[in-house]
Amino acid sequence: MKIPIKFVRDDGGRAAAGFKGDTGDCVTRAIAIATGKPYREVYDALFAGTKAYAKSRRSRAAKTMGRGDGLSGTTPRNGVYNLVFRPYIAALGWAWTPTMSIGSGCTVHLRADELPSGRLIVNVSGHLVAVINGVIHDTHNPSRRGTRCVYGYWRQP
Repeated sequence: MKIPIKFVRDDGGRAAAGFKGDTGDCVTRAIAIATGKPYREVYDALFAGTKAYAKSRRSRAAKTMGRGDGLSGTTPRNGVYNLVFRPYIAALGWAWTPTMSIGSGCTVHLRADELPSGRLIVNVSGHLVAVINGVIHDTHNPSRRGTRCVYGYWRQP
């Protein structure tokens, strides 16, 4: 029998940093929660990374990031491209563990019994979530009752 993963409502320090309302800031929130870094510090670093990427590249993603119109991918408030957040997490010393490959199907679900213990930043479809010792820390429970597929996760070595 599948036992749903426990959930704790956690904004990662967003409200304490002076931000209001709900938004699509899962990348900033998950990194702040899992690393213990202040929300504002993570937000500012991702925003600077987004601007730097947009200035240094000519890709479609870079053009979107460079618009600065507040739409998806232009500020950490509305999402961050993996081209920006993956190097940031790696620079913090966290290691990536893939749990899925092309054609492999889902092998790990967002469940405590299928993830290692410790502090994790878990990548699921369209979302990053902090999982600490088998407990989801987020503004909502994205587990889909333990059926949500995990693409991979970052953890401190």
